[in-house]
Amino acid sequence: MWETILDTLFISSETVIRSVFALFLALAMGMAISQIYKYTHTGIHYEPSMLSTLVLLAPVVTTVMLFIQGDLALTLGLIGALAIIRFRTPIKGTRDMVYLFWTIAVGIGMGTFNWTLAMIATAIIGFIMILFHVIKYENMPKNEFILVVSGNESNAAEQVREYVRQYDSNARMRSSKLVGNTWEIIFEMQISKIGKEKSDMLLTELHKTKGVERVSLLAPQISLPA
Repeated sequence: MWETILDTLFISSETVIRSVFALFLALAMGMAISQIYKYTHTGIHYEPSMLSTLVLLAPVVTTVMLFIQGDLALTLGLIGALAIIRFRTPIKGTRDMVYLFWTIAVGIGMGTFNWTLAMIATAIIGFIMILFHVIKYENMPKNEFILVVSGNESNAAEQVREYVRQYDSNARMRSSKLVGNTWEIIFEMQISKIGKEKSDMLLTELHKTKGVERVSLLAPQISLPA
């Protein structure tokens, strides 16, 4: 009965079974990729919607590939449709872009019935992603920090420079701003060379200096986990 209906719709039962299997397999691969993304993600830029995007993107791309099936006219139509769509959501991290391309590649593999190759590639890439996360491959030593000192007495500025030179002779002054009696000096320091205890002592000494209003030790954005 079903074969008769499918034949009436000009679709063979074998094609339907393979297509449905490809869609469910793509969905499973998308879920696996999303869990790897959730496990390996670090930093403050976390988008919960990224998980559902990774899960659904693979079967969507698979569906597109099933529609095309080597048809040049459909391919050109797809390119025209994609040219109309304008994606306004920015990708905050390069790693997110990698995961999106990975999911798209899986969808293309499933849609062209290259199931074995897609699953092997997913297993290898997933292993590499988890390995990078475990060995902290992307983490750089957080040595460089920015010291910001501001005050309201001009004499205190020179005293601050002397304190910083005593604690870290390699400290570099990035900028110095003076507006009336109010001043602000920004230094670049390497905490690993002077030690954490010594850096805490420096902050305490600077805070006690007469004329100093604010002392801040900041990690630059490049040192923060992405």
